[in-house]
Amino acid sequence: MNNSKFSIRTIVAIGIGSAVFMILGRFGSIPSGIPNTNIETSYAYLALMSILYGPLAGFLIGLIGHGLKDLVFYGMPWFSWVISSSVMGLIIGLVCKKVKVNDGKFGKKQIIIFNLTQIIANIIAWFVVAPTLDIFIYAEPADKVFIQGAIGGTSNIITVAILGTLILSTYSKTKIKTGSLRIEE
Repeated sequence: MNNSKFSIRTIVAIGIGSAVFMILGRFGSIPSGIPNTNIETSYAYLALMSILYGPLAGFLIGLIGHGLKDLVFYGMPWFSWVISSSVMGLIIGLVCKKVKVNDGKFGKKQIIIFNLTQIIANIIAWFVVAPTLDIFIYAEPADKVFIQGAIGGTSNIITVAILGTLILSTYSKTKIKTGSLRIEE
């Protein structure tokens, strides 16, 4: 297997991952009641792809997928939130070697590492990066964007904790645990 950052497998994962993120972002969203802020299933998927393919893939899937979603469905990307999605993918991807789902492992330790990381990633992305960039790029009112960021970040934390953990747990069960192969008689 090629260990370079841009193996064919990683490039394909980024392309497919971005398309799935875009589709989930449009059709897998639940309105939160706060303007322009939804409960997004796409972030559980972004977490999965970040864990499977690493920080660079997570970053690019968040960047391209969110950018395409905004462009296709709203006419232009909202760059502050596009960048926040990529930051989230990057941070979660940083623990891909500790959360060994490809080795068939996703026990309590990996679940804790994954969820602590996704909580930190969501806090950084949605409580800090998104509202700060909204203020600097779009001159949005601070009270509005920090509320949107808090609602979006909190819903993402919950969604990724539930859906992301379930998806990773299910995925890990499809993999053969290292050292578990036996000769059949």
